[in-house]
This record gives sequence, C-alpha cells and structure tokens, in this order.
Amino acid sequence: MVIIDGHNLLWSIRNVSEDFESIGDVKLCHIVSRYLKLTGAKGEIVFDGTGPRDKSRFDNISNLEVFFAGLASDADTIIESKIRSSTAPRRLTVVSSDRRLRDAARARKATTLKSEVFWNDVQKRLKRRKTIREPAAKRNGLTQSETEQWLKFFGLE
Repeated sequence: MVIIDGHNLLWSIRNVSEDFESIGDVKLCHIVSRYLKLTGAKGEIVFDGTGPRDKSRFDNISNLEVFFAGLASDADTIIESKIRSSTAPRRLTVVSSDRRLRDAARARKATTLKSEVFWNDVQKRLKRRKTIREPAAKRNGLTQSETEQWLKFFGLE
C-alpha cells in the first residue's frame, strides 16, 4: 500500500518538472493510478482542504483512493493516523518529503520515499515502452500446406 501526501507531491512536481502548470490534483491522481496499475500496487492519496466542489472527476480512478482532509484537519494528520492504524506497517510506503510524516513512517518500520524520488520513478515507469513479442509464425514462416493454400487462393499454382 502506498500512501501519498498529495499537495506535497504536487509541490515537488512544480520544483522538478517543466509542465507542472498542467498538472493539478485530478491529473496527478490519474497519472499515479496508471503507475500503480503498472506496478500492481494499491494506493491512497490525501490532499489538504475540501477539494473541488464536484468530485466526480475523481471517480473511476483505479488502484487509488482519493481523500481530502477537510476543514477540521490536514493531510499530515490523516496520513499519520493511517500509519498508526495500519495492521501491516512494514508493507506501507509513505510518499512525502515532510519530515514529520517520514519520522512517523520510520517509527512503524514503513518505507518512506521523498516526493521527488517517487515522481522520478513514476515518470520513468510510464515512459518505458512495453515490448511486444512477435508471433513465432513470423520468424518460422508459413508451413508447406499454408503456402499451397495461398498459392491456390491467388491462382498461382
């Protein structure tokens, strides 16, 4: 399980990326979702505040649950609570450059990643191209009977 400090990650992206202006909370969630799907992981991302009024743009994001801390709390407090309540903290990866969260994660033996490191990994993973295996028939060619069928089909017997 990956727990992400959403605004911390957005802030880090703004420091390392040229196209940071085009990345908002919704686009970030979709990008992270694609990454999680490729890695086979599940995640949660927590943002400060209440988020947009219309949260329907966060629907249908696979492998990633999106949370907003609301007005009475903040993302750090929510994430700390998630770390404390985890029944398997060693399986957690906490993504934040915030020392408070990194210390809380380390205290429970969870893995921590700075936001910049996580974002670089996301970018590298999503840029990799999947290798497509060629069918064996392409290398081996047609069988004798297939060749005869094609010759007959085109009237070249």
